[in-house]
Amino acid sequence: MESPAAAHASTPAELAQRLEAERRGLPFLFWRGPEGQRILTLEAERDRVTVGRGPEVDIALDADEQVSRLHAEIERIGGEWTIADDGLSRNGSFLNGERVGGRRRLANGDELRFGATMAVFRVPSPSPSSATIAAPESGETITVTDTQRRILIALSRPFREGSQYAIPATNQQIADEVYLSLDSVKGHLRALFEKFGIGDLPQNQKRVRLVELALRQGVISVRDLDRSG
Repeated sequence: MESPAAAHASTPAELAQRLEAERRGLPFLFWRGPEGQRILTLEAERDRVTVGRGPEVDIALDADEQVSRLHAEIERIGGEWTIADDGLSRNGSFLNGERVGGRRRLANGDELRFGATMAVFRVPSPSPSSATIAAPESGETITVTDTQRRILIALSRPFREGSQYAIPATNQQIADEVYLSLDSVKGHLRALFEKFGIGDLPQNQKRVRLVELALRQGVISVRDLDRSG
């Protein structure tokens, strides 16, 4: 099993769906089932989410035979979202690879496992004032220049409408928006692929993954995509 946020797991359509969820500004969970990616937004009026195979649960994982009828609860307490199993499931629930005992608070990017199903917890956040971030693949701190940030925004802009048919901008489209030469854009993209630890991915996966990581890590935000270039 692998995380639905794994390096090669996301299609442009799935990324567009997650960007639309980000735009709502509310925490959400996403996971992958037999029918593809699923997203559950944790609305302001919702304080409890149930996970399992039963007919009335909020996250129904009916195809996963390792999941119990009522497997786990995700609950908001004091403004923070938490996960609890408390013996509800036969096979246990896991947070970032560790079996959940009692109640655990959730943080942005946490990975949850119920049976053989992986889910990711996301909390949208605005772009930080600093361009220094932690690279998700390596854990090392990297620095993104202002020009590279502008390139990331231009690369990601086709996803601003949340269309499932969106694909990252071409090098020429980026060059036209940021007023750089085509060769300069290519050079900056190569540097960004390396900084984000995705230089070894197949060429047709790098660009979508770069968009996803830049948004997930807060280098750019969905609000940036709505602004004129």
